[in-house]
Amino acid sequence: MIDQPSKQTVSLEALVSRAERAGRGAPPVERWNPDFCGEIDMVIRADGTWFYNGTPIRREALKRLFSSVLRKDDDGRTYLVTPVEKLAITVEDAPFVAVEMSREATDTGQTLTFRTDTGDVVSAGPDHPIRFASDPDGAFRPYLLVRGRLEAALTRSLAFDLAELLEEDEAGFFLVSNGARFAVPEGAA
Repeated sequence: MIDQPSKQTVSLEALVSRAERAGRGAPPVERWNPDFCGEIDMVIRADGTWFYNGTPIRREALKRLFSSVLRKDDDGRTYLVTPVEKLAITVEDAPFVAVEMSREATDTGQTLTFRTDTGDVVSAGPDHPIRFASDPDGAFRPYLLVRGRLEAALTRSLAFDLAELLEEDEAGFFLVSNGARFAVPEGAA
Protein backbone atom coordinates (compact mmCIF):
# COMPACT_ATOMS: atom_id res chain seq x y z
CA MET A 1 0.00 0.00 0.00
CA ILE A 2 2.23 2.72 -1.24
CA ASP A 3 1.62 6.08 -2.82
CA GLN A 4 1.32 5.12 -6.45
CA PRO A 5 -1.69 4.80 -8.69
CA SER A 6 -3.46 1.60 -7.73
CA LYS A 7 -6.51 0.36 -5.89
CA GLN A 8 -4.26 -0.45 -2.93
CA THR A 9 -3.04 3.12 -2.36
CA VAL A 10 -3.78 4.33 1.16
CA SER A 11 -3.85 8.06 1.75
CA LEU A 12 -2.74 9.45 5.07
CA GLU A 13 -6.24 10.82 5.68
CA ALA A 14 -7.81 7.40 5.12
CA LEU A 15 -5.26 5.78 7.40
CA VAL A 16 -5.92 8.31 10.19
CA SER A 17 -9.68 7.99 9.80
CA ARG A 18 -9.40 4.28 10.58
CA ALA A 19 -7.23 4.85 13.64
CA GLU A 20 -9.32 5.38 16.72
CA ARG A 21 -6.47 6.80 18.78
CA ALA A 22 -5.24 9.26 16.17
CA GLY A 23 -4.42 12.51 17.92
CA ARG A 24 -4.82 10.95 21.36
CA GLY A 25 -1.73 9.77 23.10
CA ALA A 26 -1.38 6.76 25.34
CA PRO A 27 -1.46 7.29 29.11
CA PRO A 28 1.88 8.43 30.62
CA VAL A 29 2.97 4.91 31.63
CA GLU A 30 6.64 5.93 31.41
CA ARG A 31 6.12 8.23 34.41
CA TRP A 32 4.30 5.66 36.55
CA ASN A 33 6.42 3.66 39.00
CA PRO A 34 4.11 1.23 40.78
CA ASP A 35 5.29 -1.86 42.64
CA PHE A 36 5.75 -5.05 40.64
CA CYS A 37 2.72 -7.27 41.32
CA GLY A 38 3.83 -10.43 39.50
CA GLU A 39 3.01 -12.04 36.19
CA ILE A 40 -0.34 -12.31 34.47
CA ASP A 41 -1.21 -15.04 31.95
CA MET A 42 -1.41 -12.68 28.99
CA VAL A 43 0.44 -13.49 25.78
CA ILE A 44 0.81 -11.44 22.61
CA ARG A 45 1.65 -13.91 19.85
CA ALA A 46 3.94 -13.08 16.96
CA ASP A 47 0.91 -12.84 14.63
CA GLY A 48 -0.60 -10.09 16.82
CA THR A 49 -3.21 -12.26 18.55
CA TRP A 50 -3.65 -11.46 22.23
CA PHE A 51 -4.50 -14.21 24.72
CA TYR A 52 -5.61 -14.11 28.34
CA ASN A 53 -5.56 -17.38 30.31
CA GLY A 54 -5.16 -19.27 27.03
CA THR A 55 -8.22 -17.67 25.42
CA PRO A 56 -7.96 -15.19 22.53
CA ILE A 57 -9.06 -11.64 23.34
CA ARG A 58 -11.65 -11.03 20.64
CA ARG A 59 -12.97 -7.66 21.81
CA GLU A 60 -10.91 -5.08 19.93
CA ALA A 61 -11.81 -2.35 22.44
CA LEU A 62 -10.32 -4.43 25.25
CA LYS A 63 -7.18 -5.12 23.22
CA ARG A 64 -6.80 -1.38 22.53
CA LEU A 65 -7.29 -0.58 26.22
CA PHE A 66 -4.59 -3.05 27.27
CA SER A 67 -2.27 -1.80 24.52
CA SER A 68 -2.52 1.74 25.87
CA VAL A 69 -0.99 0.71 29.21
CA LEU A 70 1.86 -1.43 27.86
CA ARG A 71 5.44 -0.59 28.71
CA LYS A 72 8.73 -2.32 27.93
CA ASP A 73 11.34 -1.67 30.61
CA ASP A 74 15.14 -1.72 30.64
CA ASP A 75 15.03 -5.36 31.69
CA GLY A 76 13.55 -6.23 28.26
CA ARG A 77 10.22 -7.42 29.70
CA THR A 78 6.84 -6.01 28.77
CA TYR A 79 4.36 -4.95 31.45
CA LEU A 80 0.79 -3.78 31.84
CA VAL A 81 1.21 -0.66 33.97
CA THR A 82 -1.30 1.44 35.90
CA PRO A 83 -0.54 4.07 38.54
CA VAL A 84 -0.86 1.36 41.25
CA GLU A 85 0.30 -1.94 39.69
CA LYS A 86 2.77 -3.43 37.25
CA LEU A 87 2.12 -6.89 35.78
CA ALA A 88 4.51 -8.80 33.50
CA ILE A 89 3.13 -10.30 30.29
CA THR A 90 4.65 -12.43 27.53
CA VAL A 91 5.32 -10.97 24.07
CA GLU A 92 6.55 -13.47 21.46
CA ASP A 93 7.85 -10.88 18.97
CA ALA A 94 6.50 -7.32 19.00
CA PRO A 95 3.41 -6.15 20.88
CA PHE A 96 1.96 -4.38 17.84
CA VAL A 97 1.54 -5.16 14.16
CA ALA A 98 1.72 -2.43 11.49
CA VAL A 99 -1.19 -3.20 9.18
CA GLU A 100 -1.30 -0.20 6.80
CA MET A 101 1.21 2.20 5.30
CA SER A 102 0.92 5.55 3.59
CA ARG A 103 3.72 7.13 1.54
CA GLU A 104 3.74 10.85 0.94
CA ALA A 105 6.26 13.01 -0.89
CA THR A 106 7.73 15.74 1.31
CA ASP A 107 10.50 18.33 1.22
CA THR A 108 12.80 15.74 2.83
CA GLY A 109 11.98 13.04 0.29
CA GLN A 110 9.15 10.93 1.65
CA THR A 111 7.30 10.23 4.86
CA LEU A 112 6.06 6.74 5.61
CA THR A 113 3.16 6.63 8.05
CA PHE A 114 1.86 3.40 9.55
CA ARG A 115 -1.31 2.33 11.35
CA THR A 116 -1.06 -0.46 13.88
CA ASP A 117 -3.57 -3.14 14.74
CA THR A 118 -4.27 -1.27 17.99
CA GLY A 119 -5.03 2.09 16.37
CA ASP A 120 -1.73 3.95 16.67
CA VAL A 121 -0.68 6.13 13.73
CA VAL A 122 3.08 6.63 13.55
CA SER A 123 5.28 8.37 10.97
CA ALA A 124 8.69 6.76 10.65
CA GLY A 125 11.48 9.25 11.28
CA PRO A 126 14.07 10.29 13.86
CA ASP A 127 11.69 9.73 16.81
CA HIS A 128 10.15 6.56 15.36
CA PRO A 129 12.94 4.64 13.63
CA ILE A 130 12.56 1.57 11.49
CA ARG A 131 14.94 -1.28 12.24
CA PHE A 132 15.56 -4.27 10.07
CA ALA A 133 16.18 -7.82 11.17
CA SER A 134 15.90 -11.21 9.61
CA ASP A 135 13.86 -14.04 11.04
CA PRO A 136 15.36 -17.52 11.60
CA ASP A 137 14.53 -18.42 7.98
CA GLY A 138 16.46 -15.35 6.77
CA ALA A 139 13.33 -13.43 5.73
CA PHE A 140 13.37 -9.62 5.70
CA ARG A 141 11.71 -8.41 8.93
CA PRO A 142 11.14 -4.63 9.50
CA TYR A 143 10.01 -3.13 12.82
CA LEU A 144 8.80 0.37 13.67
CA LEU A 145 9.25 2.02 17.06
CA VAL A 146 5.75 3.05 18.16
CA ARG A 147 6.33 4.51 21.65
CA GLY A 148 8.70 3.99 24.54
CA ARG A 149 10.51 0.76 23.66
CA LEU A 150 7.41 -0.80 22.06
CA GLU A 151 7.67 -1.81 18.43
CA ALA A 152 5.32 -2.90 15.68
CA ALA A 153 6.29 -5.71 13.34
CA LEU A 154 5.20 -5.00 9.78
CA THR A 155 2.88 -7.51 8.17
CA ARG A 156 4.43 -9.64 5.46
CA SER A 157 2.65 -7.67 2.72
CA LEU A 158 3.86 -4.34 4.18
CA ALA A 159 7.38 -5.73 4.39
CA PHE A 160 7.20 -6.48 0.65
CA ASP A 161 5.87 -2.96 -0.02
CA LEU A 162 8.67 -1.49 2.09
CA ALA A 163 11.29 -3.61 0.30
CA GLU A 164 10.21 -1.99 -2.98
CA LEU A 165 11.11 1.42 -1.48
CA LEU A 166 14.67 0.48 -0.52
CA GLU A 167 17.48 2.47 -2.10
CA GLU A 168 21.11 1.46 -2.49
CA ASP A 169 24.38 3.36 -2.43
CA GLU A 170 28.01 2.48 -1.69
CA ALA A 171 27.11 1.90 2.01
CA GLY A 172 24.40 -0.62 1.12
CA PHE A 173 20.61 -0.69 1.21
CA PHE A 174 18.66 1.96 3.12
CA LEU A 175 15.27 3.56 3.50
CA VAL A 176 14.45 7.23 4.03
CA SER A 177 11.42 8.60 5.88
CA ASN A 178 10.77 12.01 7.37
CA GLY A 179 14.39 13.07 6.84
CA ALA A 180 15.88 10.03 8.59
CA ARG A 181 17.94 7.31 6.94
CA PHE A 182 17.52 3.71 8.11
CA ALA A 183 20.28 1.35 7.06
CA VAL A 184 19.43 -2.24 6.25
CA PRO A 185 22.08 -4.50 7.82
CA GLU A 186 23.75 -7.00 5.54
CA GLY A 187 21.80 -10.22 5.55
CA ALA A 188 18.48 -8.53 6.37
CA ALA A 189 17.69 -7.40 2.84
